[in-house]
Amino acid sequence: MTTLRRIHSWLPLLQRLSCDRLLHTLSTGHTHRHTLSTGHTHWPRAAAPAQSRAFALSACRWKNTDDFSSGQHEEEDDDDDDFIDDSEVEQLFQLQVPAGLGEGQQRVFIVHPDVKWGSRKQHLTTAELMMAEAVGLVNTLDNWRVVDKIIMSTKTPEKKRIFGKGNFQSLTEKIRQTAGITAVFVNVERLSPLSEREFEEAWGVKVFDRYSVVLHIFRCNARTKEAKLQISLAEIPLLRSRLKNEMANLDQQGGGSRYIGGSGETLIEVQQRLLKEREMKIRSALEKLRRKRHLLRSQRKHKEFPIVSVLGYTNCGKTTLIKALTGDNGLQPRNQLFATLDVTVHAGQLPSHMTVLYVDTIGFLSQLPHQLIDSFSATLEDIKHSDLLVHVRDISHPETVNQKVNVLSVLKNMQISDRLMSSMIEVHNKIDLIDNYQCPELNTLAISALEERGLGELRKAVEAEIVNSTGKHILDLTVDLSTPQLSWLYKEATVQDVQVNADEGSAVVKVIISAAAYGRYKKVFTGPLPL
Repeated sequence: MTTLRRIHSWLPLLQRLSCDRLLHTLSTGHTHRHTLSTGHTHWPRAAAPAQSRAFALSACRWKNTDDFSSGQHEEEDDDDDDFIDDSEVEQLFQLQVPAGLGEGQQRVFIVHPDVKWGSRKQHLTTAELMMAEAVGLVNTLDNWRVVDKIIMSTKTPEKKRIFGKGNFQSLTEKIRQTAGITAVFVNVERLSPLSEREFEEAWGVKVFDRYSVVLHIFRCNARTKEAKLQISLAEIPLLRSRLKNEMANLDQQGGGSRYIGGSGETLIEVQQRLLKEREMKIRSALEKLRRKRHLLRSQRKHKEFPIVSVLGYTNCGKTTLIKALTGDNGLQPRNQLFATLDVTVHAGQLPSHMTVLYVDTIGFLSQLPHQLIDSFSATLEDIKHSDLLVHVRDISHPETVNQKVNVLSVLKNMQISDRLMSSMIEVHNKIDLIDNYQCPELNTLAISALEERGLGELRKAVEAEIVNSTGKHILDLTVDLSTPQLSWLYKEATVQDVQVNADEGSAVVKVIISAAAYGRYKKVFTGPLPL
């Protein structure tokens, strides 16, 4: 009767659809008693059946997309913030939690497969350091703690069970003999649905991979509509995996592939369609937010504020650095992985009094699945449109070299322009944790964002690169003090120095000015030219 009860638990969710045939066929209880097997399903210990709430949000809970399908509504769309309103986003966010996540306390056993050779062998790090990062990921989550951990060698990471027969058997015995385990974290990028299912059957507990753990950290730190939508999109592959595993269990009883009443659809087809519809809605909403973000970038460009994106490995000190550079007390850095999920922009001044906008970005991580990066493309897109990149490294971290390689690899996959990559400033942060630190590499700057050491040199380096990359000019202009020229320059350019000639009622003004602004200046005030 377990399967029967679970199928009935789906009814309220599926009945929310606006499709009349589904509403009709699913609303009759006897249909399921005739079409689905009532055999018992075995569920592993400490792992409840994957709850169907993971697939709960139906199409009828969204606004009608027909309103947005034609060009005549496009202008109205741009002013309408409620393509998916906050309550709908929140409902989607809460209903879509993949099974096993967000269910209170977890006592985790971590398994790290140590690949001995081949393309998957890690050359810039060690198994011990990778295990330490896995422990850090688990400890980031409230109510999650590591019960035990093991590094196990493997020559066959591509196989279904990852490990050889003997190693897998000894691992299974160790997990089953460890008391109090509620979950196993296999420290690999992604587990296939088949591997996940086999592990859960063998070990009797819920199994997570790197993708699902990182995504759950994201979920816990999500605050804005955009972050929640991006996480909801990234969770779709997890939900599909769970669906495959659920339907495999149902198929063993002859239930998963049966038609639902006279609908012409099997249960798995209905669930797959619901997921597809949900994914399309999320993507549409994110595209709208992407357009708005593009508009904001255009406005910044129009005001000619240079954009400096501060990026780096997670927990390298980006937010602390931006707070030190801008004096923005609203920033509250946290010693935590992925504390920043949303792009935030903060104004700061350079030595020349030029205003720049520092963009705080999401942190990077090794072995971060491409699907997860793709889901956050709307956020990461700001990096591409920067005038300058500042790469912050935690130079005190034992894996700092490997972290740098991972950050550069992600930037390469994002197809960042050669101009941005060649002008990028590399910053070695947290030198307060190393005695008498000296930069071993050329063209790098050593700083302590926490103690605000080395920031003067960093500001000068940022200014030099900004002047070079934005095509701004440093000019000496002679202005008539009886005209609005000086006030115009203060408004439209960066005034560095003013030398007044009281006898002549004029002044020589040293400015940093863009070519476009200088063109407007000459058009408004004909006559004065650079000395």
